Amino acid sequence: MKAMLTDKNQSLVWSDVEKPAPKEDEILIKIYAAAINRADLLQRKGAYPSPAGWPEWMGLEVSGIIEDMGERAKKESGKKIGDKVCALLGGGGYAEYVCAPYGMVMDMPKNLSFEEAASLPEAYATCYLNLFYEGHLKKGQTAFIPAGASGLASAAIPMAKLFGARVITSVLSDEIAEKIKNLGADIIINSSKQKVSETLKAEEESGHPINMAMDCLCGKDLGESLPYMAENGYWVIISTLAGVETKINLRPILTKGLHIVGSMLRKRSSEEKARLLKEMTKKLWPKLESGEIKPSVYKVLPIENAADAHAILEKGENVGKVVLTVSGK
Repeated sequence: MKAMLTDKNQSLVWSDVEKPAPKEDEILIKIYAAAINRADLLQRKGAYPSPAGWPEWMGLEVSGIIEDMGERAKKESGKKIGDKVCALLGGGGYAEYVCAPYGMVMDMPKNLSFEEAASLPEAYATCYLNLFYEGHLKKGQTAFIPAGASGLASAAIPMAKLFGARVITSVLSDEIAEKIKNLGADIIINSSKQKVSETLKAEEESGHPINMAMDCLCGKDLGESLPYMAENGYWVIISTLAGVETKINLRPILTKGLHIVGSMLRKRSSEEKARLLKEMTKKLWPKLESGEIKPSVYKVLPIENAADAHAILEKGENVGKVVLTVSGK
């Protein structure tokens, strides 16, 4: 089979590799589509390698058809050869085939394309984990989800709204703000014109402090914004795209009982991920099938053009997910 390897110059090369065979608890998937994540950009640079036991090449979420199964997977998964599925991976999605533990393989939601289904596993699992497990978001509360045009925010904002939250997000321009209005955020901050902390301060003064943040940016905005959180609020750090340092006033953390939480889905065990996915699919898949929430796919490219897909994320051009299709589909 072929997989997208990274050479010593960080160029992507569609290369011949050995086709995997499923272990007893694994499912072999013929990949039809794979979605791009910012973690892939880091892995390409050698800064974010696949966890032990996963292929060395990139790819955290895919969709496709089951081609083979280990004996335990056949007995326990409830799935069969030929089923349309999507899967959360530790790596290895930029390829024609991948094996995954059966607990990380989900039925494809009905009425979705392979491209839409590939955009779900990593993005939706990350959002579900950090909004509800780490961020303890509840109906009627306010969530701050910055970088509103990102692939993650395109899933997190509708998800939070679906469960009854009020949502504040941020973007870099009025043009981008217009493009993401369909996601349903209650307030969109243009951070090139207004400081995020000023908006959050005004919200607190009007009786709407944020209860939780799912923050992929961080940087100076984190420290400036913490004082305007609600009592017992949760600020969940999932990446540091805007900077790894911030200045924090410790007093609000003490007086309000605030929580600063670091969270990485990739570091969790397959068993933890399987439990999360089981709950997530039970609650969210019917909403996807009914059209109450919809995947946001910005662009679809063939896997041979993976470098062009990476460039879209690097330049911040996307509003939603970028997806690769596999040749021979």
